Amino acid sequence: MLSGDIPPNQTIYVKNLNEKVKKDELKRSLYCLFSQYGRILDIIALKTPKLRGQAWVCFSEVTAASNAVRQMQNFPFYEKPMRIQYAKTKSDCIAKEEGSFVPREKKKKQEEKAEKKRYTEEPKPSSVPNGTHGASNGGPTPSFRPGSNSQEAAAPNNILFIENLPYETTGRMLEMLFEQYPGFKEVRLIDAKPGIAFVDFEDDIQSSMAMQALQGFKITPQNPMVINFAKK
Repeated sequence: MLSGDIPPNQTIYVKNLNEKVKKDELKRSLYCLFSQYGRILDIIALKTPKLRGQAWVCFSEVTAASNAVRQMQNFPFYEKPMRIQYAKTKSDCIAKEEGSFVPREKKKKQEEKAEKKRYTEEPKPSSVPNGTHGASNGGPTPSFRPGSNSQEAAAPNNILFIENLPYETTGRMLEMLFEQYPGFKEVRLIDAKPGIAFVDFEDDIQSSMAMQALQGFKITPQNPMVINFAKK
């Protein structure tokens, strides 16, 4: 069913996800990818055989969900194009906020409740080496800063230096990630040095926003992006 057949709502249904990715890592990556569109209330991804490769992302606003559906359709996520549509039914998190929550069939409700509880009780950022959901729902606050201590940090400027990219990364893949942020200008790959790239923005404020949002984002499970300001 196409997303156009379902009325727009705050929750999007994402399928064709890489089933080999661990649930916690999948949620972190989805949060990092979709939080640029608005405040996220919840992310549901279950381990049951019938629900592998699928997830639900619940936004606080319909406009945020609509932008995510439109702009991230077919985005290459862990080497597979995401298929996105609006969720068929209202998410529990939305129903609770509106005061219209009605318990579902008992077994399904208990399963979702247990999954949500484990999600909210995950270790704090200090114990999660490869990223986090962010302490607040206002935007991502990734703790992954692999390059911060390995070299002297460059002064903030409009150019980002990206490292630890998988060799198969293309310019278009990076453009789809970074063009969502204001001030994006271009991506520059270095043919002689695979695994690195430069991303240009209009100014250092805009480049800083993109860095904060995408720091540690994994294009593949083995490659969290390392983002620093480029040295001039």
